[in-house]
Amino acid sequence: MLEIGSIVGGKYKVLNIIGQGGMSTVYLAMNERANKQWAIKEVREDSVTNFQLVKQSLITETELLKTLSHPYLPSIVDVIEEDGRFLIVMDYIEGNTLERALDYIGPQPQEYVIEWGIQLCDVLEYLHTREPAIIYRDLKPANIMLRPNGTITLIDFGTAREYKEENTGDTSYLGTRDYAAPEQFGGMGQTDARTDIYCLGATLYHLVTGHSPNEPPYEFKPIREWNPALSPGLEHIIEKCVQNDPADRYASCAEVMYDLQNYLELDKGYRKEAKLSVSLFVVVLIICFLASITAVDSFSRAKSIVEENYTKYKAEAMSADDELTSAQMYTKAIMVQPTNKDAYIDLLDKVFLQDDILSKEEDELLREIMITPVGSSTIEKSLAQDKDAYAEVAYRLGIAYFYCYEETGNKQLAAKWFEIATSQRRLTKARQERATRLGKISQYYATIGKESKSGDKTVSYLDYWNDLVAIADGNVAKADNLVTALVIYKEVASQVYDNAHRFQADGVDRQEMADELYYIEKHIDEDIVKTYELTQENKDLLTETRMTIASAIEVLDKLGK
Repeated sequence: MLEIGSIVGGKYKVLNIIGQGGMSTVYLAMNERANKQWAIKEVREDSVTNFQLVKQSLITETELLKTLSHPYLPSIVDVIEEDGRFLIVMDYIEGNTLERALDYIGPQPQEYVIEWGIQLCDVLEYLHTREPAIIYRDLKPANIMLRPNGTITLIDFGTAREYKEENTGDTSYLGTRDYAAPEQFGGMGQTDARTDIYCLGATLYHLVTGHSPNEPPYEFKPIREWNPALSPGLEHIIEKCVQNDPADRYASCAEVMYDLQNYLELDKGYRKEAKLSVSLFVVVLIICFLASITAVDSFSRAKSIVEENYTKYKAEAMSADDELTSAQMYTKAIMVQPTNKDAYIDLLDKVFLQDDILSKEEDELLREIMITPVGSSTIEKSLAQDKDAYAEVAYRLGIAYFYCYEETGNKQLAAKWFEIATSQRRLTKARQERATRLGKISQYYATIGKESKSGDKTVSYLDYWNDLVAIADGNVAKADNLVTALVIYKEVASQVYDNAHRFQADGVDRQEMADELYYIEKHIDEDIVKTYELTQENKDLLTETRMTIASAIEVLDKLGK
């Protein structure tokens, strides 16, 4: 094996192993002069019994790739033969295989499988229309890399061959039996474009059902027998791809692509076209970063690369033209450095809370991010190793869920994060007190106003009022930020509007409530308006807060003394 830290070919520094199979090892390497990462695939003579055959297969792969240029294919930059080993230097494809996606997540979302199928048709049609045509012959999830931007890359061309019209059959069987077409086993003529179409159908079948054709019941059952919610149109496409007789399959990948692009038209009934929501993109990111981002963290240069990537992803997030791209980049930054709080907070403030609303879809994405595997742990467990960062992120999440979830806030979801935030004992005194009281209020919502079996109220509106007042005490904008201050002030005013008579019934004087609203307005003017240059979003939130205060004052005016 190559020695970590060694220089290959006089310019490629080996950083770490990023993949290993039965006959080859793949390393991450850095061309330090060009400041660029590459992947090096190594096959050693003493690691395989038929080295010459394998070597010839690798030569075939490299010669083929050198002549090709397609966005879904890797580029070969160097071939090195030395010391009983054969080395191929190629593009480092950031991401992971769809096989890993199946292993970690199971069946993939139908919309993603269809999009990947369209991309596979694109690259296969490109190969099939070369002169002579190139037949890939080993399409399977393990040979499909998924990049962070959602596009695929077809890898491993060791079994590909050029189609020769004069041949009556292939010289040998090569491919993976789970996905291979019947003609790949010999006796049915040479493999052609329709062979790859069979492999494509088998691959789509596995991705969308989670069931390999090499597992019981050892057949291609209609995909809707596994999941009735799947598209009849997609079921038809896959069934046509995997027909045993090549003549019964699609004639070209261009035909398959057309049907995939119009699969809804093949459905027997109307089905509303699904859209890729913000929450779905995390599937791509999970796949792309499984076990890949910590591969080189034991080397000083690799540490520098991680930091550079973190900075790059954050910069790309800030300059992104749309929310989806920005969220993707912040999530990639989190996965690169899961103990750095900045990307979490930026994702929350600059993307999810731009409209002052934390949606259900954004909540689902946050949950997915926190449970994403990274190394031998998860994102949240890695974050928890830094108590300061964990406390800060948990506090900010608690605030977001409490005030902004689906516009009205969700106190139950907030309670968990406030408990985490306070348990770390790392917040400033003001925030620690605020998180403690907000955590208590979160619990009030399940019990406030209810009576115990003895007839006593478990929580009074007087207690509730005292905690609300304490939360809004002081210069909240300075202690937290102006957005948090405004949502807190808006919450207090909203509770006065909704519960003024209940507060009064439990002993809160009407004038005390009016004084609190006046106190809040004074803080808005002095701590926010005179101190900060407000964005349009801030101005909108400020207007909403003032309107809520005005409405609360009207309620108090009507309330009897």
